Amino acid sequence: MEMNYCMRCGAKLTERPHPTDGIVPYCERCDDYRFPVFSAAVGIIVLNPEETEVILVQQYGKKNNVLVAGYVDKGENAEHAVRRELMEELGLEAETVRYLGSHYYEPSETLMLNFAATVTEREVHPNFEIDYWRWYTLEEAKASVKPGGLAERLLRDIEGQ
Repeated sequence: MEMNYCMRCGAKLTERPHPTDGIVPYCERCDDYRFPVFSAAVGIIVLNPEETEVILVQQYGKKNNVLVAGYVDKGENAEHAVRRELMEELGLEAETVRYLGSHYYEPSETLMLNFAATVTEREVHPNFEIDYWRWYTLEEAKASVKPGGLAERLLRDIEGQ
């Protein structure tokens, strides 16, 4: 998404060469450069204690299986967001949390920070956001998500670890 107006004062932005970053949107009124703003979210591979199964969910009336995910709140670090999202959406406590890497998801202009989290128990207590959930083996999970998507790639990557 192209920035056309200053997020601080609302003035129309122009383009100006930045000393180190090339052509950057610039606000004449604020006399300052305006770099792109985007959201940050966590994507979570939720693993059982033995790390042999993963939870996939369906949300918001959609029938596609996805990983648990959620936005990082202002002032929150990503690891806390993982633990919070697991508790909020599934009623599960993370025993371990490990970072897998990041991916920019252009449709929602979101930087996805991807994690694997091992949970302490198998009993799930989903909230209103979850329409359906199920434990899958890693092989079943890879076959149950969108081919070529981020979830499939993350599931393939974690299998090799």
